[in-house]
Amino acid sequence: MNPVGPPITPAGMAALRARYDHLLGTERPEIVEIVSWAAGNGDRSENGDYLYGRKRMREIDRELAHLARRMKKLRVVDPRQQEERGKVFFGATVELADEDDERRTVTIVGDDEQDASSGQIGWSAPLARALRGAGLGDLRTVRLPSGEREWEIMTISYPEAD
Repeated sequence: MNPVGPPITPAGMAALRARYDHLLGTERPEIVEIVSWAAGNGDRSENGDYLYGRKRMREIDRELAHLARRMKKLRVVDPRQQEERGKVFFGATVELADEDDERRTVTIVGDDEQDASSGQIGWSAPLARALRGAGLGDLRTVRLPSGEREWEIMTISYPEAD
């Protein structure tokens, strides 16, 4: 796809595509049907189904346009194909230890698929930027709103190739 766009995993791109397909193939046709039915009921200015349906259709169309633009810009990167597995790059799962030996495991994914609660951090997040290119045992300082924090890289892993 785009060789210079922001990275995303194949699973992340599949999720965006599934959302796009659902909106276009399921939600939008349902709303169009409701709006058509409501339009046939007379006065549209006080018709809640019509007004809500038109509003929802505009929301869906905006989201479809956003998803289409985003998918066009993104670059699919398969972490299983990473050749240099001893350093932190896109798709790496990294175990970190801070100064108090508190451990944390994060996986670096595309910004569109980040989910901090499950340990998936976006490629452009401060922690991900600090970890890029780091090897085992390296120390990285991350500037966070709460202050600086230093992390040591304990393990680095990537998904296995098929």
